[in-house]
Amino acid sequence: MDYQKQLEQIKNGSGFIAALDQSGGSTPKALENYGVTDADYNNDEEMFDLVHEMRARIMTCDCFDDKRVLGAILFEDTMEREVNGKPTANYLWEDKNIVPFLKVDKGLAEQMSGVQVMRPIPNLDLLLDKAKNYPVFGTKMRSVIYEPNVDGIELVVQQQFDVAKQILSKGLMPIVEPEVNIDSAEKHDCELLLKADILRHLEYLDEGHQVMLKLTLPEESGFYQQLIDHPKVLKVVALSGGYSRHKACEKLKQNPGMIASFSRAFTEGLSKQQSDKEFADTINTSIEEIYEASKV
Repeated sequence: MDYQKQLEQIKNGSGFIAALDQSGGSTPKALENYGVTDADYNNDEEMFDLVHEMRARIMTCDCFDDKRVLGAILFEDTMEREVNGKPTANYLWEDKNIVPFLKVDKGLAEQMSGVQVMRPIPNLDLLLDKAKNYPVFGTKMRSVIYEPNVDGIELVVQQQFDVAKQILSKGLMPIVEPEVNIDSAEKHDCELLLKADILRHLEYLDEGHQVMLKLTLPEESGFYQQLIDHPKVLKVVALSGGYSRHKACEKLKQNPGMIASFSRAFTEGLSKQQSDKEFADTINTSIEEIYEASKV
């Protein structure tokens, strides 16, 4: 069965998860970093065509393989498109042996109480049913924490776990992502509150249920070890959060048991203008550095 095989791969495999899930708001920035300006497209449709072209170029690279890449997080638009004549998730799983995840959140609400919770996710059940038509293993949803506000952080964690339970009920693995902003003046205080809240909410999960956690690299080395070792946590993955790839990898090495799930740091240095060889060499360098940091 695909799900069980995917579960074993994420649990025991060596490697990291590539986050290829920039959506509406973050796509222009991702394209700009890739050397594509807003003058190169006229509307959202053309913009998403271009970003899919970039993602397909990454996925079809020979070095993008299951020896170092365990999984990849997709945007809904990407899931519904094809790579090499197959639906993207099928291509990743069947041709590459890379576990597909789906980003399900619809962006962030306005900041309040020092946090941004997720906007409501209408028709989440329908989206999850759609994901089940493909070999999608799990989902991801992101909130952001800026200040060590007890009520705000509890709101974020409560919402994340409420949605996670809905996802678990559909037989998919949720990645809970309460990001702590790396520029927060009180980042460590945010992390202290966040860890305590996550530990409390894990206790409320049904017996036999697990989640994954996607967390900002902490100020204190090994800070999330308790979560890494928790029986209700399948895996703790790290987001790059705006750190450069090198800085993110250095911080990741200080946190054994965490693996990378980088987005910006993963695609750093890639350009549409590169020849196929230059592109492949650049992505291979990125994959190798992130893989080595994830192995520690």
